[in-house]
Order: sequence, then C-alpha cells, then structure tokens
Amino acid sequence: MALPLKWEFPGGKIEPGETPEACLKRELMEELELSVTVREALEPVTHAYDGFTVTLYPFVCDMEGGNVVLHEHAAFTWLKPADLPRLDWAAADRPVLSAFLKTIGFKGDPLP
Repeated sequence: MALPLKWEFPGGKIEPGETPEACLKRELMEELELSVTVREALEPVTHAYDGFTVTLYPFVCDMEGGNVVLHEHAAFTWLKPADLPRLDWAAADRPVLSAFLKTIGFKGDPLP
C-alpha cells in the first residue's frame, strides 16, 4: 500500500498490450473477486505525489457478480453517493470522485 489509511478506488498497473478497461476488470477480480461490466469512461487523472506519479483511468461500472474477498486491501465499504465525500481520499482519487458524483447527477458538495 503506497498510501496507507487513505481511501482509493481499486485498480492497478496496466500490463503490456492491455486496455485500461481490461486492466480494471482483471484487477477487480484479482484484488476483490468481483466481476464488472464497464459502462462509461471518466477523464483520466494524473497526479504527482512525493516520489512517484500516477495516472488513473477511471470507469463507472456495474457489478456482475462475486462476493468481496480482500486480497490486497485493508478494508472496503459500500456507501451511498452522499457519504463518499466523507472519506479521507488519496489526492489522486479526489478528482475521480468528483467526476463520478457529477456523472451520476449528485447535487451536493462533492468534496468538503
């Protein structure tokens, strides 16, 4: 975990020849044993932390099946959209959260 105690959306490194969509589906299966249908791409986000830079390729997905089994994460939670901004998000994930909330038509303050 590069950012312990921060909330992040699941995902991982894209393998050579792999699309971002295929990467997300693979990572969700490996990390959480979930299968998803990718519905919509959100704008990629690049963020520079001290010591490394990350580019996120976010998607809105529907869960197809599986039961969450944590292989690489300390915790997970299902929340209503209004509750998501209350978490302590990693800096790179904050614009992803804002874009997601906008995409689903959330009308509240996206990030306090």
